[in-house]
Amino acid sequence: MTRKLMAGKWAFLAAIICAFRALAAPVLAQGIGTDRVGALAAPQAASKEFTEDFSLYEVDLASRGRNPFFILEPGYRLLLGNEDTRLIITVLNKTKTIKGVTTRVVEEREFLNGVLIERSLNYFAISRRNNSVFYFGEDVDIFTPGEPVSHEGAWLAGVNGAREGLIMPGIALLGARYAQEIAPDVALDRAEIVGVDQTRQVPAGLFRRVIETLETTPLEPGHKESTWYAPGVGLIQDADVVLLRFGFVQL
Repeated sequence: MTRKLMAGKWAFLAAIICAFRALAAPVLAQGIGTDRVGALAAPQAASKEFTEDFSLYEVDLASRGRNPFFILEPGYRLLLGNEDTRLIITVLNKTKTIKGVTTRVVEEREFLNGVLIERSLNYFAISRRNNSVFYFGEDVDIFTPGEPVSHEGAWLAGVNGAREGLIMPGIALLGARYAQEIAPDVALDRAEIVGVDQTRQVPAGLFRRVIETLETTPLEPGHKESTWYAPGVGLIQDADVVLLRFGFVQL
């Protein structure tokens, strides 16, 4: 084969490979396919918008399951903290139906110097197809001494224009951007996966193949917060609050 023909052949193959990558990127971003811990480093998509539209079907969603970075099984608990704060996250043996979907209730209790300052009930469902975990809202109680209980930040999908968001994709694709909360004027948290295959040390242990997300919200321009998740564990650090203990408890 002449050098000219060889060059034409390789150019043709290169074009096919580029086209395949372009087609595969959005499929991976939807969580179809994964490696052994659900994280993948890949070229970032051309669009930097946050995904807000998710193709959800009630029959595809379950109230119980396990994503590599998000455990949705009753009795699972995370204890995080720093010098003056304790955050206890517990997957309860309770469900709530929202928009026809049976969601799992996850309780968060935050303490400041031993005093309960916030309790929230969060509602999640996991996809049977790809293990993506969707967020359907939260009920919030904020306690301030001498003041009525506040419910600021509470929202539910299907109420006042709110829609479900994506809390953790089935595959952690580097550069993926997605809306976690879609509640106009109330909660508009969004996340970008900015790191995969990291190693991170916290009081609960040394974790590998960790992913890092950067969270922002248009309701607080300029505010950014990093979170880290470990495979088989879940959240190990939220800003300066770090994982102290994790495991299953008797409810």
